[in-house]
Amino acid sequence: MKAMTITAYGENAKFEAADLPKPTPTQGHVVVRIAASSVNTVDTMIRAMGSDLPLSPALPAVLGMDFAGVIEAVGEGVTEFSVGDEVYGCAGGLADLQGALAEFMLADAKLIAHKPKSISMREAAAMPLVGITAYEGLERAGITAGQKVLVQGGAGGVGHLALQLAKYFGADVYGTGTGDNQIDVIKGYGATPIDFAAEKIADYVAKYTDGAGFDLIFDTVGGANMTNSFEAAALNANIASTVGLLELDLSPAHFKGLSLHIIFMLLPMLSNQGREKHGAILAKLAEIVDAGALKPLLDDQTFDLDNVGGAYDRLTSGQAIGKVVVNV
Repeated sequence: MKAMTITAYGENAKFEAADLPKPTPTQGHVVVRIAASSVNTVDTMIRAMGSDLPLSPALPAVLGMDFAGVIEAVGEGVTEFSVGDEVYGCAGGLADLQGALAEFMLADAKLIAHKPKSISMREAAAMPLVGITAYEGLERAGITAGQKVLVQGGAGGVGHLALQLAKYFGADVYGTGTGDNQIDVIKGYGATPIDFAAEKIADYVAKYTDGAGFDLIFDTVGGANMTNSFEAAALNANIASTVGLLELDLSPAHFKGLSLHIIFMLLPMLSNQGREKHGAILAKLAEIVDAGALKPLLDDQTFDLDNVGGAYDRLTSGQAIGKVVVNV
């Protein structure tokens, strides 16, 4: 099968075409003919940092975590899927798991679900990592109907799905962003946009929550921005974040009684524990998509397998609006 591999990390990390053996189905796994794969920030981090990240695969490596495609073969013990089923998932591209930048991929059946019927393969391939992250973050933070929910980075990959899911769960939803494109994305999903570059935290907290603060904050920006989330939070609020790699003074969180949830979506793949939870979330996301309450945003530039490097560069440029997808 044709695959795109990298033989070096860092500045010399270039994608090269390779002819690799087609995978064969194993116990509990399926072989998927890949139709499309999307690029996530963690993919670009692996390419750039390599061995500095403990989750990076050994070289030569086939990257690509997200995919949508058609089941080609089914291993023993797999009962939920059959040959010819359209599926999607996040099941490779790190550690010892081959990624989706290839014509075929071996995937743990626990990590996949039937593709939503109402969207394309490209759209489905854009969803798994960011969709699972958004769902898990809101779920762990205890989202309930009627809450005031703030999504920091509401136009981003995780953020734009978190906006929609929070609306689906009945929350009053707000999203931070800046610039006309980001503000339009947030507004387009029925959330109230907040221009973080133009509005002070105290001002928008007073404007939208009567000074009480937000009940739940999903901080997809993380890092130093976490202190902004602490400031915007209500007493005893819940904060979920996907970016907790920093040293931080938790005093403001202490004096508000805040609960902080760190979302590291890759844990089930890395640890081989709780993988069935990802399959269950993907199945639920497919229901929500087919109910018309959730739709991924795709960048308008298209890439194929021979131009994977261009897709990675597009994401790292910061110019993409929506998920960058590679047609396989």
